[in-house]
Amino acid sequence: MDLIRHLRFFVAVAEEGHFGEAAARLEMTQPPVSQGLRRLEKQLGLQLIRRTTRGAELTDAGRELLPRARLLVDDASRFIGEARRLHERTEVLRWGAASLTGSTVTATLAQRLAEVASGQETVSASTVNLVEQVSAGSLDLAVVEAPCVTGSLATGPVVVLKRSVVVPATHPVASADRPRLRQLAGLRFCHTPRSFNPPAHDQLIDRLRESGLDPQLYPVTAADQVLAAVAAGHAFALTVDRAPLAAVEAIRCLPIGRDATALRLRVVHREPGLGEVADVVTAALYRMGKAS
Repeated sequence: MDLIRHLRFFVAVAEEGHFGEAAARLEMTQPPVSQGLRRLEKQLGLQLIRRTTRGAELTDAGRELLPRARLLVDDASRFIGEARRLHERTEVLRWGAASLTGSTVTATLAQRLAEVASGQETVSASTVNLVEQVSAGSLDLAVVEAPCVTGSLATGPVVVLKRSVVVPATHPVASADRPRLRQLAGLRFCHTPRSFNPPAHDQLIDRLRESGLDPQLYPVTAADQVLAAVAAGHAFALTVDRAPLAAVEAIRCLPIGRDATALRLRVVHREPGLGEVADVVTAALYRMGKAS
């Protein structure tokens, strides 16, 4: 006997006080509801509903068992709903990209993932936060800055993308014959806070210092903040998104210090079954790296 189905019959009849109305609520005809309730009573060895000329009323046993029946029916409904939600979630690839990775990189990866996933949800966050989300299972995989602390997560190879230096169009370095990083000394450096990924942050600052530039950090968390600060004339930044910025008159993108300023990315994931998807992302990053 399907206990939950028959308990639904019992709850419906008890709450409606009438077999016909209970059947309508269940979108059934009356005979199956009446027969199902009788089978439940037989199974339990108790009469739950007393049939009257006015409809149906609870017996003492029925009145005592009704709250428990409601809980079981509600729990079954919640269980089915949760299972459906989990099924739908498995059909959607949930992935993230490190903050300020760039719209070009994110869009290119999303386009490539659309070929191997029926749906996707994308978030942008700090590398530290992305690693935490993948570790907790709220994200399937993430593209993070390297180096970074990844714990027990599976990691792909590090892929290097060249970045341009974004400077104010009015700054002398924008028109220099041979621009150098050290010429940016009077500008603040727009970049995500160190807390977003201490290892990569420290490595980048060390490389800039080796190139003769000891920058003063101007912490930002969004691309519009970067553009505003650079266009205002008091900061520089790094970007992979050169083409979209070409039309912005207030800034210039310069290919200087390419090795020192390069963006290093890798894919992290937790589930072994996501290895092939991670390989797709890594391959797309490699293609972008060769083209940069």
